[in-house]
Amino acid sequence: MQDLARRLNDLLPQTQCTRCGYPDCASYAQAIAAEGAPLNQCPPGGAEGIGRLAALTGRPALPLNPANGTEGPRAVAVIDEAWCIGCTLCIKACPTDAIVGANKLMHTVVEPHCTGCELCIPVCPVDCISLENVSGERTGWAAWSPTLAAQARDRYEFHSIKARRDVDDNEKRLETKAQAKLADLPAHTQSGDAAELARKRAVIEAALARAKARRNA
Repeated sequence: MQDLARRLNDLLPQTQCTRCGYPDCASYAQAIAAEGAPLNQCPPGGAEGIGRLAALTGRPALPLNPANGTEGPRAVAVIDEAWCIGCTLCIKACPTDAIVGANKLMHTVVEPHCTGCELCIPVCPVDCISLENVSGERTGWAAWSPTLAAQARDRYEFHSIKARRDVDDNEKRLETKAQAKLADLPAHTQSGDAAELARKRAVIEAALARAKARRNA
């Protein structure tokens, strides 16, 4: 099953756009392999992509589900730098770290790294991001290549590793602070108020348990 999911993932364009209804291309591939998810939910892959998935699975090729979007040319995001307010929301939304900039400073898109996933567009509060066609009349898989897909997947995997590391680091910082607060709790509670001390201890211990559960998930 895992081998099938891996091979299915190899047939997806790796835009990580989530238009298939799954959080990334690998999750969609896993759902096809393990749950029999429909093959016709990847607009960037288009009809050719559906045909590739059908050939591998032995299932019939269906027209692209319009609920997931339409087949189109490969595009890249472009930021109107005159309107950019430096909010960093697009940077956080980008699955391949294709947007560079800093808080309150102008952002810009590194074109070779952009998959045209469109995830940056709805989060922009000033509507300064648009898409630019970079494949002309070529649509679907014809607008992509194995090299582009491999590069996009590598960048997404690196982005995911970095994001998980950042979450882990933040959890550890919060846990350290909670442990320190727990150890020093009696000093910050009115003398003799055992009920309040127990309540605060329970709150902190619950927060520590949640942090530990997230770390071990």
